[in-house]
Amino acid sequence: MTAAGEQFEKLLEIMAQLRGPQGCPWDKEQTHTSICPAFLEELHEFIEAVEDGDVEAMREELGDLCLHIAFQAQVAQEHSEFGMADALASINEKLVRRHPHVFGTQQLATPEAVLHNWEQIKQTEKKHGARTSVVDGIPRHLPALSKAHKLQKKVRKVGFDWENIADVLAKVDEEVAELRAALASGAEEHVREEIGDVLFSIVNVARFVDVDAERALQQTVRKFMRRFRALEAVFAARGAKLEAATLAELDTVWNEVKQRERTALQHE
Repeated sequence: MTAAGEQFEKLLEIMAQLRGPQGCPWDKEQTHTSICPAFLEELHEFIEAVEDGDVEAMREELGDLCLHIAFQAQVAQEHSEFGMADALASINEKLVRRHPHVFGTQQLATPEAVLHNWEQIKQTEKKHGARTSVVDGIPRHLPALSKAHKLQKKVRKVGFDWENIADVLAKVDEEVAELRAALASGAEEHVREEIGDVLFSIVNVARFVDVDAERALQQTVRKFMRRFRALEAVFAARGAKLEAATLAELDTVWNEVKQRERTALQHE
């Protein structure tokens, strides 16, 4: 057995002990559902480590993800649903089946051809046989921006898409105008609907220029947080409190922080 295999076996043994009669009270009461939020959180922490280029954090967060995989498998085994070996056998078989150009004789020369073939194979598999619509198969709990992106890509395959970026931007303008009208009406449900339409049209713009809207927004959120922390540091250095500042004062420091960032980038 490889070193990785030995460590994975040890993880499974630790998880079984934590769930065992003399195990941890918290671990023993968890269910498939109860640990899902933490599972998702660990996934996002791993993605953040990748984006930050933090190899040490990547190693740690990938271990945390393995913990959750082992946790879910242990719960399943206790309920006679499946075991870790079953899950691993399933993915091993699937990878071989969906890569006939590697494990078989099929010739596929480009990534695009591989993806097309992958989708065709998926459609022949039993669990996908119940899908009756082009828009079936999108995970329910994907973040909304990612879900919108996948949905738009799916319908594009059957020709339901804009012809050029100008038309997409025109749609954004149309949706923003409808949002303004909804805000003027004061109808809460109408406002919510139009905000959703604006966001959906913005995702279309991002997709058209090959930008992942979810990642783009995450990047902007991180940028805002970084700049706001810098703004807080400026006020702290002055011995001043944010709460006592006027909006004009806050805006002035904000613009100073932005300018410092731009200058620093120009000198890198």
